[in-house]
Amino acid sequence: MTTAKDQAKTEVWGYTIERTAKRMKQVYQRMLKAENTGITVDQWVVLQLLDEQDGLSQLEIAERTNKDAPTITRIIDLLDKKKLCERQVDPDDRRRFSICLTSEGKLKIKEVKPIVRKFRKKGWEGLAEKDLSQLMRTLDKIYHNLEV
Repeated sequence: MTTAKDQAKTEVWGYTIERTAKRMKQVYQRMLKAENTGITVDQWVVLQLLDEQDGLSQLEIAERTNKDAPTITRIIDLLDKKKLCERQVDPDDRRRFSICLTSEGKLKIKEVKPIVRKFRKKGWEGLAEKDLSQLMRTLDKIYHNLEV
């Protein structure tokens, strides 16, 4: 049986995680804007994924970024308009497109990576490696507990 005290704790913990995630995205976005990168955090997430594995389909990108298909379509449309990625018809299935980085997209990744490192360094400031390891284990456990 859940007590009122237990319920209050879980609400505080949930609020703290949500508040931190929101702050991280806000600061990340501010840093990208301050450096005139011309991209958003969500666009960076897609570029970074393509840097790791170029040629994914829109559906694969949606699944790996935990975003819905219409959102990914809009992000890819914007990245395509900025000439950072392009859709290429899959030779085995003409209904499927592979999303590939352009040379401009690869340059953008090189430009943005130092900003990402600076952002992460700021966020991890004052935390010992063991603290970060425990945080990763905890967040991974929460993430997997919520699998659908």
